Amino acid sequence: MSSLTMRPCGDFRTSYKQDNTIFETTTIKNVAIFAIALLCAAPYLVDAYYLTLFIQISYLGIAALGLNILVGYTGQISLGHGAFFGFGAFASAWLNISFGIPVLLCIPLAGFLTMAVGMMFGLPASRIKGLYLAIATLAAQFILEDFFARADWFSGGSAGSSADPISIFGFVFNSDESFFYIALAALIIMYIWGCNLMRSRDGRAFVAVRDHYLSAEIMGIKLNKYRLLSFGISSFYAGIGGALYAHYLGYVSAEGFTLFMSIQFLAMIIIGGLGSIKGTLMGVVFMVFLPEVLESGVGLMKMTDWGNIPMVVDGLAYIKEMAIGLVIILFLIFEPQGMAHRWAQIKNYWKFYPFSY
Repeated sequence: MSSLTMRPCGDFRTSYKQDNTIFETTTIKNVAIFAIALLCAAPYLVDAYYLTLFIQISYLGIAALGLNILVGYTGQISLGHGAFFGFGAFASAWLNISFGIPVLLCIPLAGFLTMAVGMMFGLPASRIKGLYLAIATLAAQFILEDFFARADWFSGGSAGSSADPISIFGFVFNSDESFFYIALAALIIMYIWGCNLMRSRDGRAFVAVRDHYLSAEIMGIKLNKYRLLSFGISSFYAGIGGALYAHYLGYVSAEGFTLFMSIQFLAMIIIGGLGSIKGTLMGVVFMVFLPEVLESGVGLMKMTDWGNIPMVVDGLAYIKEMAIGLVIILFLIFEPQGMAHRWAQIKNYWKFYPFSY
């Protein structure tokens, strides 16, 4: 069986440091740096519509990476990630409004508060698995939803809560063009940290717990410790993503953090690839652009004669809701390892792939 590595022939690794590099080849590193530089020029090259989509990809990508660390790398399951995303959003706004803490500091603090809440729910959940774990995390989703609706002091209750824009040295990031750089910086920092985490001792322990928990326990890995830690890290990422979401929109409401959002996060990591950092981002991009593509498709259908038939019009109204479930099923059947695995196979097939050198 051929390897999926793109390491050139004769490139031997002689130490753990060389084998654990983030970028497999120098060319890949250079391309990544060039892509980031190109993204920095995006506000001057594209209109506000595409900037909005990228900002959405940024805060959803951060939260989805946390879920992939929990599900893809540790082998746990969570149906309450959308609620933790919402808790981070409300927590950041609450810290800023109630205590006057600068927004830039509220975002990481909201991440730590969400981490504490996630570990509180993860403490009993770390001792169970499978269906029971799914039910426990589903309970966390509904408990936090009810908390958002009732805790007027924290979330504003049914009225929601306002969130001030980020301000640094008097400069307010209240436009898509300016907030784009905050979102880009947060995305890069959190993904680099995620890559480094997976290369560390704790990251390898997560994978060991996922692959065979009995063997991991025999090797001295404390299962409850690492399961609980993965819940905490996953919640931290959700809190950071939620805080960015809140201060970008300027307003948060409890109605936006439902079970449907948690399922969307699961769809992102399933489509992108479980246990893959880059796959997470691929899945998020796919899910963000999917409604836009469907909207265009529905518009084209309505321009035809048969697209105005009442029965067809009623069906088009539900096509977006149906699409997410259909996409998950199709990926589980035809591409269960996600887009990242397919991309690796494409690179492995074309040996002359330019990023290999």
